[in-house]
Amino acid sequence: MQLDDAYANAAYISGGADYPDRWAAEAAAFRAVARCEIDLTYGESTRQRYDLFHPDRLAKGVVIFVHGGYWLRFDKSFWSHLAAGPLAQGWAVAMPSYDLCPDVGIAQIGDQIARAIGVIADRVPGPVRLVGHSAGGQLVARMTSPRPGARWQSRLARVLPISPVADLAPLMQTSMNADLGITHDVVTSESSVYLPTPDVPVTIWVGGAERPAFLEQAGLLAQAWDAPLVVAPERHHFDVIAELAEADSDLTRAVLA
Repeated sequence: MQLDDAYANAAYISGGADYPDRWAAEAAAFRAVARCEIDLTYGESTRQRYDLFHPDRLAKGVVIFVHGGYWLRFDKSFWSHLAAGPLAQGWAVAMPSYDLCPDVGIAQIGDQIARAIGVIADRVPGPVRLVGHSAGGQLVARMTSPRPGARWQSRLARVLPISPVADLAPLMQTSMNADLGITHDVVTSESSVYLPTPDVPVTIWVGGAERPAFLEQAGLLAQAWDAPLVVAPERHHFDVIAELAEADSDLTRAVLA
């Protein structure tokens, strides 16, 4: 399809195919030593589960990390090590999985994430901070729109989309759309660039070495929402999230600002 190459990442990253195995190994090693609860339920399907990581003192609040993978792949088990940065600063960290396309649509995934946030917020008192990567960036950005009955929205302290897919329209011109099922109605309802400017503080984050399409997407969202845009030097789409594992990194500080 016309834009397949524009949204391909692994082929343009040295050792790109090795990253999923590396993430999974680092995540498993972290779970083995962390204070955590695994596979907590927030919904009916087997993928509607979350992991909750606890700091070594009373939590200041909770950071919720929503993973990417074009709404088609991955789950919470690949990212556990990214909890390390906020944990060291005294925040609990929750990581939900969600059902994937084509079993559900992108809007339904958003509904699942909203439900997960509600369950997690009931479990952990204090402010709620959302961070999401790639497709997860779309999902956390979508959470800024008012949702009836979402009591947790009054506790939302910051949203940080990393390399977000902010406008879904270009993905209609990729072969992925056979599974994603993006229509014009989905574009207008689920693309964050078409949503009202949020009341909650938002920072957009993207790697300086990312594919041009992702740099453009991040810029469009920052412009639409008049939000700060941080371009992390030399970071590509797969390592732009790595600093979440560091307590004093620029990215961790931005999430907790």
